[in-house]
Amino acid sequence: MSLARFKDLCLDAVDPDLLGAFYSELLGLAPQTRDGVVVSLDGATPTERVWINRVPEQRSAKNRMHLDIRVRSLEQALELGAHELDRLEGWTVLADPEGNEFCVFLTDGSPGSAEPGLMELGVDAVDQEAQSRWWADLLGAGRGTEDDDSYSWIDHISDAPFESIAFANVPEPKTVKNRVHLDLFGDPAALEAAGAQVLRTPDEGRPWTVMADPEGNEFCVFLDA
Repeated sequence: MSLARFKDLCLDAVDPDLLGAFYSELLGLAPQTRDGVVVSLDGATPTERVWINRVPEQRSAKNRMHLDIRVRSLEQALELGAHELDRLEGWTVLADPEGNEFCVFLTDGSPGSAEPGLMELGVDAVDQEAQSRWWADLLGAGRGTEDDDSYSWIDHISDAPFESIAFANVPEPKTVKNRVHLDLFGDPAALEAAGAQVLRTPDEGRPWTVMADPEGNEFCVFLDA
């Protein structure tokens, strides 16, 4: 039984139009505007929506949560304004136009192959095993671990528009606010009892609770309608 359900994926942006145009092309989603500014990228279903949240602060540290995206060609992302950070066996690490890291995996578009678009979320963790277990319990998800225990993942996440969340160990703790976060449906009191921290309670203009997981990663909680 899960304590929370997936609601939305959110990206922070200093320039929502710039980042919205970039990710709408890579993810195959349609930009939606409010007062002439991109506020979300929408797909065929509500759970595919990605919110673009304007923030004043520039990226100042490596993101602890990032997107993993399938693409037909690396050149597509580069032509849209990404730049290459590292090339590894099986994937390439890029930075978007605001410097946020993301990983691309090639798909050839042949029959039976995966379609381009959002594949999974990657999360840095000081203790990837504990983090993956905590999130699996929270979302009622399945969990798997690489044979050498180098990383673990959770999958079969109800309503999520991606296949999994992968957790990998890093030596450094979290230091700044994440620029990628999840919105969830749930009961803040139950989540706090399960180990989440309340960072901000609802107010008149923002009727949701901002919380953090055991390693400080922010997420927002909305009461089920």
